[in-house]
Amino acid sequence: MTWTKDPRGYHHGNLREALIRAALELIAQKGPAGLTFADAARFAGVSPAAPYRHFRDRDDLIANVALRGFQEFEAALSRAWDSGRPKALTALQRLGEAYLAFARREPGYFAARFDAGSAAVASPELREASQRAFDVLRAAAEALCAEMPASGRPPALMVALHIWTAAHGVAALFARADAGRRPLPMTPEELLEAHLLVYLRGLGVPGT
Repeated sequence: MTWTKDPRGYHHGNLREALIRAALELIAQKGPAGLTFADAARFAGVSPAAPYRHFRDRDDLIANVALRGFQEFEAALSRAWDSGRPKALTALQRLGEAYLAFARREPGYFAARFDAGSAAVASPELREASQRAFDVLRAAAEALCAEMPASGRPPALMVALHIWTAAHGVAALFARADAGRRPLPMTPEELLEAHLLVYLRGLGVPGT
């Protein structure tokens, strides 16, 4: 998502939305650490005091960007997982591809979700949104574990955390759409698929 400042300044009447979109664009460009309230106000074409009408401080603004990011992220993962149809392994591959695609398509949301500052600790809404996104990965892990013999079945939460770690690591290192992306002699999707297949085969998931 790209939002460009209107050179005529702020006119459209939705200050809160203008500031969130300004912050999203600036985070995509400079990262959360580089965002200031003054930058967001300047980018939206309003006075430096204007953001205080809707947000307590910079962390609160980033937390609101992160909240929207988690909501869109959850929706993207849920569509890809599609309740594990037609089978869990196929759906897991789609899920991994969706994770990488989100990082590439939405660098601002991707960065803000994991650097929401102190506001994240104080925001039950943000914590719940984060948990709902993770629950999609946990559902995938539970479906995969259910196909394994009960005697050697690992905890689904552990598997979900390992899948998350792999997907996020590949996304952060190789699938970003900014200058921080590292070169790779294969596609990020191929790397993640190989990583997950080796991991799941080691667990004994049938079909790998």
